[in-house]
Amino acid sequence: MAGATGPKLGSKIRGLRRREGLTQVQLAQRLGISPSYLNLIEHNRRPLSAQLLIRLAQLFNVDLTAFATDDEGQLVADVMEAFGDPLFDGLELTAGDVRELAGTYPQIARGVIQLYQAYSSVRESASHLATAMTDERSSEPASLPSEEVSALIQKHNNYFPDLEDAAEMLWRMARLDRHDMFSGLAAYLDEVHGISVKIQPTAKMSHAIRRYDPNEHVLHLSETLASRSRCFQLAHQIALIDSTDILNRTSKDEGITTDESRGLCRVALANYFAAAVLMPYERFHAGAEELRYDLELLGHRFGVGFEQVAHRLCTLHRPGAEGVPFHMVRIDVAGNISKRFSSSGFRFARFSGACPKWNEHSAFLTPGMVRVQFNEMPDGRRYFSVARTIWDRRGGFRAATSLHAVGIGCEVRYAKRLVYADGIDLENAEPIPVGVACRVCERRDCVQRAFPPLLEPLKVDENIRAQSFYMDINPSAPTS
Repeated sequence: MAGATGPKLGSKIRGLRRREGLTQVQLAQRLGISPSYLNLIEHNRRPLSAQLLIRLAQLFNVDLTAFATDDEGQLVADVMEAFGDPLFDGLELTAGDVRELAGTYPQIARGVIQLYQAYSSVRESASHLATAMTDERSSEPASLPSEEVSALIQKHNNYFPDLEDAAEMLWRMARLDRHDMFSGLAAYLDEVHGISVKIQPTAKMSHAIRRYDPNEHVLHLSETLASRSRCFQLAHQIALIDSTDILNRTSKDEGITTDESRGLCRVALANYFAAAVLMPYERFHAGAEELRYDLELLGHRFGVGFEQVAHRLCTLHRPGAEGVPFHMVRIDVAGNISKRFSSSGFRFARFSGACPKWNEHSAFLTPGMVRVQFNEMPDGRRYFSVARTIWDRRGGFRAATSLHAVGIGCEVRYAKRLVYADGIDLENAEPIPVGVACRVCERRDCVQRAFPPLLEPLKVDENIRAQSFYMDINPSAPTS
């Protein structure tokens, strides 16, 4: 029997029913349907009509938003990843068990995640401490302020209207000219705050690119900064001065638990403000639609780089003037994720690495070239992504450089709004199967699998060798 299409709400309905202490027979009677039909709904084998959905919301006295599925999808991914730790190998859990837990008892599932995060933090601290006992060069145990800040940004859907308003006010007060942004920002700092701006040689700045001296009221910028980066740093400093109340208020979120996290949060928010100054919301949104989200053309129009454009595209969530809902990731050649955000529903691993089949990894094969990918996650959701490498060449001949790949993507239904999808038959093209990370991916036929899948025992047959040691194959199939 074919499963129902659309959102799978069965586990949510089952969870609400159990919360109220109702049997399927009792709930079916209240809904005016048969118990067998309710059973099929709870197992996602029958669709839930709008009328039944409204009736359920009335019976359980909950808002319709309680039936939203995006948060549950991320929760399932997070719980599955946590249970993928070898710590739980002896429990013999199945993926279905984990989905049942997250769908029926979401608060308990979130508690599991919090406990696992605490356990991971203690384990990491113990590892650092053990190293420190034998290695004088080791650092103090590190917390994860970046995780807390990423969670806050995700919580706000990467849209901060107070900072958008503050950026627009700066344009009016400083009478900024987009063709000479640096002069306008520097003049504002001088006239309003008595802060002078000096471009300094590399030798005087050491490894710093921006240094503010509050006693001398001087903002020092490195000569290695490109003109667009100099403007960004000026706007960043203005945010720290003019919008300190907004930064402090936002960083007091309950999810920001340490001084280090609060400091990093203020930096992230000041960067958001700076991007809003260089790429004002209305003009940038209009430009994105006009240029069909061509990141490089947008960069030329607003005088910013590829990564800055990608960041800004992920903030277009103003009610009535929304852009394409993107996810974004920045990754290095070792696969470490240094930035991530998702408003597309795309999942990122929180405790492990990344899928090697992501477009961002392929971008390293063709440095500087834009690559596109049509892919499909294990849950059936399809995405269209764009990725390119970026070099940080700041400095001279002896200066260290860094190479990253930056990618953004959206659900495939939005792809036609992007210039990158021109000429691609997305209706009939075969998507590339990707996942979140090997330990949480259920694809058993992947030739690039580096670990056995989550919650499934490793099967070893010494008489069969697949392309990947952890790849599942049909023992009865002929081999060559």
